[in-house]
Amino acid sequence: MITRRELGIATALVLAGAWRAPVRAADPAPARRVPGADEIWAGLMAGNRRFVAGTPRPRALAPLRRELARGQYPLVTVLGCSDSRVSPSLVFDQTVGDLFEVRAAGNVADAVALGSIEYAVQDLRTPMLLVLGHDQCGAVVAAVSGEAMPSQGLQALVKRIAPAVERVRGQATGEALVALAVEANVQQSARDLLSESAILRRHVEGRQLTVVTALYRLATGDVVRLA
Repeated sequence: MITRRELGIATALVLAGAWRAPVRAADPAPARRVPGADEIWAGLMAGNRRFVAGTPRPRALAPLRRELARGQYPLVTVLGCSDSRVSPSLVFDQTVGDLFEVRAAGNVADAVALGSIEYAVQDLRTPMLLVLGHDQCGAVVAAVSGEAMPSQGLQALVKRIAPAVERVRGQATGEALVALAVEANVQQSARDLLSESAILRRHVEGRQLTVVTALYRLATGDVVRLA
């Protein structure tokens, strides 16, 4: 609560032209019915079936856009790959405001991406965190190859994926190894998020957040849940 003294100081600063309103994060999501994890996942899978069938749900975007101008209340935070063929909103036939998307090559999260995910969970109160990988992931292929990367950025990316690759390297070769490494990397990304974020761990332990891992198949368009 602002005291009279603080109000007086603020008034004086306004009159002097020196005061600016403090910058705040978005207002917290209002109280609303939050579906359970099973219901949320069922909705995503229904949308994915529509995507595969080529029958997306028609939507009136203009009124929805006006409504969302007042605030966003997504149900799912998605950490996905930045591959142009894997757009979570399209893959799950969702619309504006449904998903909070954080995308990076190889669906790995650096500190900045992790901060975005923490914001979605803590401030927007998304009850589900989905780590979504896809087959034939170029970042994973690069990590499997073991070749030197030409830049520090690419080196950092491959370094994040390398432990998942080494975990399965002795189990297969060629395309089969890449497929195993893709799945291992999705699971590792989920573990990394929880190990590096007290906020995410607290929400999981408090049953406010469910973490799901899944794989998108480029050729068929379907999504398979891993865990």
